[in-house]
Amino acid sequence: MKLVYEVAIAEKIRRMKQRVRWQDPLITARGIDQTRFVLDDGKDDGDEFSFLVIGDSGTGKHQGHNPQREVAKAMLPHQDECRFMLHTGDVVYLVGSSEYYQQNFLKPYREFIVNGDNYHHIAYDNMTFKFPIFPVPGNHDYYDLPLFWSLVSLGTMPIRRLLQSKLDLDVGWHGSRAGDAYAKAFLDYLKSQMMPGDLAHHLDKHYTAKSDSGYCLRYEPGKFTRLPNRYYTFRYGGIDFFALDSNTFNQPAPIPRTSEGDLHRLQLETSRQALEQQKQQIFDKVNQLNPYNPKDADQLDDSHAQITQIEEIIVDIEKQLAPKQEVAVDIEQLEWLKSQLIESWNNRQVRGRIIFFHHPPYVTEATKWQQAQTLAIRYRLREVFDAVAETIGSLNQNRPLVDLVFNGHAHCLEYLQTQDTGHADSHINWIVCGGSGFSLRRQRPEGVDLMETFTSNESRLVANSKLFLGRNGQGSQRRRPYSSIRVDVQAGDVPKFVIRPLVAEWYQRQWLHPEIEPFIVGGK
Repeated sequence: MKLVYEVAIAEKIRRMKQRVRWQDPLITARGIDQTRFVLDDGKDDGDEFSFLVIGDSGTGKHQGHNPQREVAKAMLPHQDECRFMLHTGDVVYLVGSSEYYQQNFLKPYREFIVNGDNYHHIAYDNMTFKFPIFPVPGNHDYYDLPLFWSLVSLGTMPIRRLLQSKLDLDVGWHGSRAGDAYAKAFLDYLKSQMMPGDLAHHLDKHYTAKSDSGYCLRYEPGKFTRLPNRYYTFRYGGIDFFALDSNTFNQPAPIPRTSEGDLHRLQLETSRQALEQQKQQIFDKVNQLNPYNPKDADQLDDSHAQITQIEEIIVDIEKQLAPKQEVAVDIEQLEWLKSQLIESWNNRQVRGRIIFFHHPPYVTEATKWQQAQTLAIRYRLREVFDAVAETIGSLNQNRPLVDLVFNGHAHCLEYLQTQDTGHADSHINWIVCGGSGFSLRRQRPEGVDLMETFTSNESRLVANSKLFLGRNGQGSQRRRPYSSIRVDVQAGDVPKFVIRPLVAEWYQRQWLHPEIEPFIVGGK
């Protein structure tokens, strides 16, 4: 029984382009860059500033407690001192449906939204942020319901009631419609400008900011808070930020049609069958639990985590088993990133670079570290970084090409550093911020060092983990530290970044707020 369905990469790209009227003649005639915006908050007047980071947050209640709301409350004291928030994706679970935006986004973040006290009267596609929130789409923001669920949604099947009343998987009547709900919630949905003259008037009103690449969208907190595209860039305090949609370049390479490849394919198909059986066994056990019993409620949370974890592994297997003709890569976006990084290094006004997207290339979370999608993202980024390094030569003066990379997808908070990978992604600081509300995961038992085998069969240390906050402990000693991050950007030609984890821990049926020591990355 498959819980989610995902359209092909080419279809994701096509639909997202339609929604923002990509390269419409009226847009190109005005010299508008649809991948850039300017944050017009009246505060970008110095090199020192702070911002927040969250990810994988969009869950509903957890049998009487709400981790996402606790994380939001932990961030509220920092709202006045921070300028904006980055979101690393999976804004709304389980299938990014518009049905769940009020419960899983508007309600927990109401203090950050204009008229948020009346969040139940705000339409998901009519949000305005008084505190800027800049998301990227996660895989769940693109998911849809399989045909099976269309029948289940009639409410006539026992499994439907089981999922809603016990596991509470946030499965409604429909899915994201291939990311349409996300686009309507956060992007400048130009497709809705239907009447003659509407688009021209809209562009003349909101695309008035000037940048290095021409005119672009003006983001005005409290007034107009739309993003120009699914991937985009902005500059703040001399730092270039690059937001990517990793859902369109995470497809693994096809399995070769060799005897070794056929054996690997058979192993994957066997694993998928075993995972489906394991998932059904969990469903059967859940039916015996009482959500009003504290011990059973915690077990329901664990079952919820297990179900979604298994489903993600199945999706990863299916991506590997996809026919060769279905494998696609978003070359246009990757070429855009390459050209933007090259321009950034050639601009003396820029002193630092931060990239954020959903799928982490480096992570030690138990379910993600060796997934095919993880490696696909790693290899695709390496190709981009290597090309940038070759073009700029010695411009970076032995600095890493990027100061910081933020990801989600892995349900934890983790800080890693790459070592000498043999590529231009060496010595970069990577922070996974994916523990802001959804069920947490554990660190892999293999340890903190990530090894990689290269074509020469050489095994090399490519990254190691410096900090990991995720599910830990057993039984009554089980801890669930949900998290967000505050980042303080310091002045200087080579900036330092103070990383301050903000933690809300669910332990023995109560909320704790442990202090995690800040750490500094970047600088010389």
